[in-house]
Amino acid sequence: MGIATREAYGKALVSLGRENKDIVVLDADLSKSTKTADFAKENKDRFINVGIAEQNLMGMAAGLASYGKIPFASTFAVFASGRAFEIIRNSICYQNLNVNIAATHAGITVGEDGGSHQSVEDIAIMSSLPNMTVIVPADETETMQVIEKATKINGPVYIRLGRLAAEDIFDETYKFEIGKGTQVKDGKDITIIATGITTNLAMQAAKELEEDINVRVIHMPTIKPIDEEIIIKAGCETKAIITVEEHSVIGGLGDRVCAVTAEKSPTKVIKIGIKDMFGQSGKPDELLEYYGLTTKNIKQVIKEEFNK
Repeated sequence: MGIATREAYGKALVSLGRENKDIVVLDADLSKSTKTADFAKENKDRFINVGIAEQNLMGMAAGLASYGKIPFASTFAVFASGRAFEIIRNSICYQNLNVNIAATHAGITVGEDGGSHQSVEDIAIMSSLPNMTVIVPADETETMQVIEKATKINGPVYIRLGRLAAEDIFDETYKFEIGKGTQVKDGKDITIIATGITTNLAMQAAKELEEDINVRVIHMPTIKPIDEEIIIKAGCETKAIITVEEHSVIGGLGDRVCAVTAEKSPTKVIKIGIKDMFGQSGKPDELLEYYGLTTKNIKQVIKEEFNK
């Protein structure tokens, strides 16, 4: 088991902060949880705790970016995408400013905090904004590279991070590229496209079915802009595409894939994710089971589609 992507984010900030003095980190009174406290220990003059004031968090980040700084604004995903939406829209995206929004505790694996704190709609909200890049890293290695890349993007970036420890998928040979998916397993029968922690679940399901069904697995870290080429290729070469995400099936990865296939490569797409409903309180594993985000359920969906 690896570490949570929020922890990898904290490590990346410390490392990059030593090299790049233009990096400034802002937090909304959650620095221990978002792991920005690690950066604050070394860089008190470049860390700002704005308090429980998410609109101010984004507004101040916009101001810093307009003066050439590289701000990382951190809070829980439900607050970043919800409470601060209008400021992100008008002060950051409308101005196309280089603000990196690192939103932690995304999805249902926040666990016992319950539906009020489980953001299952943030990808949809952030993807709707012009100029915004949306990234969902899967493990420590990818997260470290994502944060480094984000410092070089000329425009706003939304980085979705989790609370739960994530299995290691990639090693030092992996190279993250914005707007590019990665085929982590070859296959000719069915394609799974997953993102974030669900990529590991997809890989497990594909491996367990290998004797009977040859499943291709694609990890899609960048939701916007999405890798159309890899989706079209999968649609042409396999029977169907199954998307898996720790997010609502409305407006997330699945809908982004559907938009590509509908226009450019008509293919059946089946979406596994959270239906039109909120999260609820429970242990992360219990919630993943309840919402069908398990290797067992992914395997069942694959079998049903393959045998049609």
